[in-house]
Amino acid sequence: MQPLARLRPGAALAGVLTDIDDTLTTDGRLTAAAYAALESLQRSGLRVVPVTGRPAGWCDHIARMWPVDAVVGENGAFYMAFDARARRLRTVYRLDDAARRARRDDLARIAQRVLAAVPGCALASDQPYRAADLAIDWCEDVPALPQPAVERIVALMRAEGLTVKVSSIHVNGWFGDYDKLATTRQCLAELWGINVDRDRDRWVFAGDSPNDAPMFGFFPNSVGMANVADFAGRIDPLPAYVTAARSGAGFVELAAHLLRQRPAPPPGAAGADPAVA
Repeated sequence: MQPLARLRPGAALAGVLTDIDDTLTTDGRLTAAAYAALESLQRSGLRVVPVTGRPAGWCDHIARMWPVDAVVGENGAFYMAFDARARRLRTVYRLDDAARRARRDDLARIAQRVLAAVPGCALASDQPYRAADLAIDWCEDVPALPQPAVERIVALMRAEGLTVKVSSIHVNGWFGDYDKLATTRQCLAELWGINVDRDRDRWVFAGDSPNDAPMFGFFPNSVGMANVADFAGRIDPLPAYVTAARSGAGFVELAAHLLRQRPAPPPGAAGADPAVA
C-alpha cells in the first residue's frame, strides 16, 4: 500500500464510495468531522455513496438524511436513493420480496445454529432492521472474539450455503451471489448511466476490512484507513493507498486530500444535485 499523498485522481474524479463502520465511524460513533467531510465532498461536485454492511432500516435513514447521493446496503442486498424533488425513496433489491420471505426462516435457523456453536458471539443488534442477510456480532457489542472463533462462524454459514463476508464488527451471510461491488455497479448504472467498468479510475473507494476486498481489487484508487492493518493477512487484495490516521480521522484526511485537488466551484454553486436522475 502506498501513502495517501501519492493518490492523484485529478479533476476527472466523479465520486467517492465509502464503507461506514471503522471507515467513517470511530469507535462506533460518527464524528462531526467525518460527517462534515461527506458534505464537503458532495458540495465540491462529487457524488458520494456509502457502501456498507449495515441494514435496510439504517440505510433508509442514511439515504434520506445524510449528505449522500445513494447508499448500497447489507453488503449489496439493495441500493437506495432519495429523490429530493419528488420526495421519494427509491429502493432496488437484488432478490425480490418472495425470495427474501422464503429465506427468512432459513436465516433464523442458521442464526440459532451459529449462536449455539460459537460461545461469545451474538445476533447483531441491528438484525431486526435487516431485509436480506444475517449479521453475527463478533466484536461490536460483545468482547472481541479470537480469530479461530470468527473462522468457525464463517465455516458454519458457508456450510449452510450462504455467501459470507467478515467486516470489522460482524460476520454477514446471505443467499445470493451479489456483493458490494456487484450492487455498486448496478446502482451507478441505473441511477446515473455510469459504466463503472469503463470509468473505474474516476472513483475513489474507502474501506477498512475484509468485506471491502472486492472493492479494493476493482478500483485503482482504493484507499484503506490506517486500521486496515488490523486485518493483516486476511484481506486480499489490499487497497492501493492507505491513510496515516485511523477510522473517521482517516476519512477526514482522505477528503481533505481530494478536495485540495478539486477545482474551485463557481460562486453560489451548491455542488452535485442529490436528486435521482
